[in-house]
Amino acid sequence: MAGRINDDDVKAVRDAVPIDAVVSDYLQLRNAGGGNLKGLCPFHDEKSPSFQVSPSKGLYHCFGCQAGGDTLDFIMKIDHLSFSEAVERLAGQAGITLRYEEGGYTAGTSGRGERIRLVEAHKAAAQFYVDQLGGAEAEIGRKFLAERGFDQAAAAHFSVGYSPAGWDHLTRFLRGKGFSDKELITSGLAQDSRSGKPIDRFRGRLMWPIRDISGEVVGFGARKLRDDDNGPKYLNTPETAIYKKSQVLYGIDLAKKEIAKTSRAVVVEGYTDVMACHMAGVTTAIATCGTAFGGDHIKILRRLLMDNATAEVIFTFDGDAAGQKAALRAFEDDQKFAAETSIAITPGGMDPCDLRLAQGDAAVSGLVESRTPLFEFALRHIVARHNLENPAGRAAALDEAAPVVAHIKNIAIQHESAVQLAGMLGIRDEQFVVKRVAQLARWARERGGQPGGPDGGGRRPSRSRSSYEAAAPVPAAGAAPGGPALNLRSPAHRTERELLKLALQRPALVSPAFDAYGMDEFTAPPYAAVRQAILDAGGTAQGTDDYLARVRAAAPNDTVRALVTELAVEAIHAKTVDEIYAGVQLVQVRLRAVDRRVHEIQGTMSRLGPHAPPEQMAAVQEELWVLQQYGQRLRNRGAEGL
Repeated sequence: MAGRINDDDVKAVRDAVPIDAVVSDYLQLRNAGGGNLKGLCPFHDEKSPSFQVSPSKGLYHCFGCQAGGDTLDFIMKIDHLSFSEAVERLAGQAGITLRYEEGGYTAGTSGRGERIRLVEAHKAAAQFYVDQLGGAEAEIGRKFLAERGFDQAAAAHFSVGYSPAGWDHLTRFLRGKGFSDKELITSGLAQDSRSGKPIDRFRGRLMWPIRDISGEVVGFGARKLRDDDNGPKYLNTPETAIYKKSQVLYGIDLAKKEIAKTSRAVVVEGYTDVMACHMAGVTTAIATCGTAFGGDHIKILRRLLMDNATAEVIFTFDGDAAGQKAALRAFEDDQKFAAETSIAITPGGMDPCDLRLAQGDAAVSGLVESRTPLFEFALRHIVARHNLENPAGRAAALDEAAPVVAHIKNIAIQHESAVQLAGMLGIRDEQFVVKRVAQLARWARERGGQPGGPDGGGRRPSRSRSSYEAAAPVPAAGAAPGGPALNLRSPAHRTERELLKLALQRPALVSPAFDAYGMDEFTAPPYAAVRQAILDAGGTAQGTDDYLARVRAAAPNDTVRALVTELAVEAIHAKTVDEIYAGVQLVQVRLRAVDRRVHEIQGTMSRLGPHAPPEQMAAVQEELWVLQQYGQRLRNRGAEGL
């Protein structure tokens, strides 16, 4: 039995494989300054990168979940390997022959970890299948590829192979490589037969190797070629220690660098679709492996896209009922991405492979470029279910669709989509729909939850404490992120924080003006939650001896309560804390709210254009004039203008 790996060899492995090269196989890394790199942590969900890599030290550390260590620790944790398995994998990549203390130099395999053995078996099987594709029996497979527009070079690029039709061709080959029957069964490459001897799982099929993000072959997808094959059209590797279909994306090993570079991923439905896209120049195409696109797939893409706000995930689906159902299922996960999500509907029910055959490479790239925002597709689907010929139908459609628009992350797109929704519904008063959506979005920010009421109908949520019980956690300064982030470099957030500190520590200085401020005047959701707690406690006018105790008791959860406590003890940033200083904070918060509304109205006027109904334009102009006068009064008179 092979023993402990020689210490010098372990050190050689650590030194030979740079940690940034290893980590970048799993996530996108960017410059973090000081010689370090950063990315989204692969060990916990986060919105901003707290995972840092130091190439010079050979170490990584996540400031969010505190995971850290060297290259071997990273491989052990992310791929669930033992120490020896991690050393053996990296040694294989670096071409280092390992020595085992109790057995000298070893070419044996009995001491190798199970995962390493399964990966090696798949690697050998993949090459075996590739070699078989050139044989006489595989003519049917080569014909299949040719009919779909793939030549020998394309097959080689994707390592497409062929599994012989006999019972145990691969089994005998892998036995000759030193793999045991147990390993072949465990790997999913073979299965038990009635005779008790293992036989090949894949026989007489075209074979696509499925690689994980690091490029290791972990499974196969096998396509039926003959009519006498009674099996399913596609047969995939069963779930094994190294293959979980919900955690792999076909083509990710080939697409990952381009996905990270362009901040775009294209999700298609099959292996040949991935091939067709790549051959047509859409080299960010990937596909799931016999399962719906889900949460684990999202995590893989988020690590590559870095939750960049300009990033995009494009889904391609057939235009039939099944394709529409898949698209709506994808839309359910839309908010798990910081990236924008879009859909490209293939014409005439053709998939990208068929489209390339019929119309050429340009049609495939054109399909991707003709994408539609996924939320717009979902809106049209919702609207189509209602009878828009009568007021009741239009109202029902608005009730169902408005929360969807309110959920859109980008405020500018949210506003434009509200206008678009009004057009879809045939509601002439666009501002009614715009205000309805803005109201739902504001309530959602206040609640830290979903737009609209629990029934999704858009009724205003209760202002009681119970309505905040499900609010997203609000992180105190310096705490690990657990909710909406506070940007203390933002002038607006700094002023809001200062005003809340005054309201908690010196309520008499800001009362009664503060109590008239709405939740939407606090742009940071955590601060809006504190503002709500003050309101629920009776407001600053009730600033008696037990005032802080009542505000803390009114907080919806421990996280908001902790923020109330923090703001109540944090120093106010002024040498002299008096009515003048308090007035400045009150004016700045109110003035920013006024300016935001003025900007919104000016955008509305621009969109209305010269052909707007006179009465509608007059109402908008009047509101704009009133706000501009109020804003000017605040600038000229300060707190006296409140």
